[in-house]
Amino acid sequence: MPNDRFDIVKLYIFPAIAALFLAGCATPLLRPGEQRAVLASKASGYPYLMFVPKAATTHGKAIPLLIFLHGSGERGSDIEKVKIHGPPKRVLTRPDFPFVTVSPLLEADGDWDVEKLDAMLAQVRRKVDVDPARLYLTGLSRGGHATWRWAAARSGTFAAIAPIAGRGDVTQACNLENIPVWAFHGDKDNVVEPKGSSEMVDAINACGGSARVTIYSDTGHDSWTRTYDNPALYAWLLAQHKNK
Repeated sequence: MPNDRFDIVKLYIFPAIAALFLAGCATPLLRPGEQRAVLASKASGYPYLMFVPKAATTHGKAIPLLIFLHGSGERGSDIEKVKIHGPPKRVLTRPDFPFVTVSPLLEADGDWDVEKLDAMLAQVRRKVDVDPARLYLTGLSRGGHATWRWAAARSGTFAAIAPIAGRGDVTQACNLENIPVWAFHGDKDNVVEPKGSSEMVDAINACGGSARVTIYSDTGHDSWTRTYDNPALYAWLLAQHKNK
């Protein structure tokens, strides 16, 4: 058996030590409907918040996984800041949120590293019974850039992605031709120009892909509050399934 079968981690929110989901077992890190933080390790790559939905009580049914990558403003050592925006904020008042939600924390002045993100995802998948056909990725600003980048680098991993106020690399667009994409941007964003999303979407579709972009009128860099408050985003994600 792998050594990490009995791996334990400290939690930021509570000083107690708790076990992660054990490989092959149903022992939970959290009670369904809770979100807590898991410290970084060599196996996890980044510290991260993990939310387990109430649906986790349904035995024998794998749950979709949503990974959220925050922006520059939340970088540092305070994992509580990750809850300011997006899914980790939403789950605070929505214990019925239908995804296992993983929200890593980026170090101060750092940028998202694909190999470390891979390590984190691998650990989560060892510990939690998530549906491999329903792995979803979203992020805002710096996390939006990384959403484009990680999905393009690992084109067989995600069932769908939703980058927000992020810039994609059009030279990598054809790597995303088989991944449904819904991008979001504000038309008056003066931090990341809207073409960072629209040009990427056009390039993906030119490769035969399925990508779309929503450009909000009279909106600056914060195109994420409106997006993450919209139930249509989550319904769209859940409708996407990767071929097993």
